[in-house]
Amino acid sequence: MKDFSRELSFKTSRSSGAGGQNVNKVETAVTVLWKVEASYFLNDDEKALIQEKLKNRINAEGYLFLTVSESRTQLMNKNKAIEKIIDIVNKSLIVPKKRTATKPSKAQKQKRLDTKKKLSDKKENRRFKF
Repeated sequence: MKDFSRELSFKTSRSSGAGGQNVNKVETAVTVLWKVEASYFLNDDEKALIQEKLKNRINAEGYLFLTVSESRTQLMNKNKAIEKIIDIVNKSLIVPKKRTATKPSKAQKQKRLDTKKKLSDKKENRRFKF
């Protein structure tokens, strides 16, 4: 778990959705920005992995950004944005295990063939014979 929340910068904007008149005058939506290349918490391999896996979320300037407008308050949206961006980055740092190719055993092959034969015999017995 990498916590790089000190490197995050925030922008606010007017949120859509519920809130009545509050929506029209208060900037509650929070956009969190993080410059991936300038991070001190990650090494070069981790930065490359993040840039590869999250390339659709990183803009041309190299900022990873996320907008949250779930709550009616700016503070709650800011906290949710921090949680979400840390979660997204930590998930992108997980390297999946290599799959080792395996073959079915002789017993598995024989069981499959036996099952096929039983089903075939059952269907054959249903036929009308002259």
